[in-house]
Amino acid sequence: MNKNLRTLLIAGLLLGMVNTASAYLDPGTGSFVLQLLIGGLMGALFALGLFWRKVRAFLARIFAPRKKS
Repeated sequence: MNKNLRTLLIAGLLLGMVNTASAYLDPGTGSFVLQLLIGGLMGALFALGLFWRKVRAFLARIFAPRKKS
């Protein structure tokens, strides 16, 4: 059996044997998740804006009226 597969199988078995999780989420966690979502959305919008600018410039070059010499 592959060593990585064996390690993954053992880790999965150990994690599967946990009965309950005694975890605590402090109020700052919600704020952090909200910041991640807003940051991801703003990054995606920025990337989309850059991409759209390139697409618009490409289409303008293709469909621009030709100058007569």
